Amino acid sequence: MNDTMRPFPGLEPVLTTSELAAHLGVPVQTIHDLRHAGRGPHGFRIGRGLRYRLSEIQDWITELERSDEPARRDGGSPR
Repeated sequence: MNDTMRPFPGLEPVLTTSELAAHLGVPVQTIHDLRHAGRGPHGFRIGRGLRYRLSEIQDWITELERSDEPARRDGGSPR
């Protein structure tokens, strides 16, 4: 989506915890557990709810993929 298609050009889209969990196909609690363990995506609060910038989610997923690479190279199965 380019800036001309967004309601607020220049403002990066964000997801709620529920939207992120649905997109990844995991329970909402998994996102909360990962964040609590320091292994989840960076987010920020708006009121009581957490929001996640799409760029932060992409960076987090890239990091997960990188951390899984050694297991694949060593012949282990991906987790």
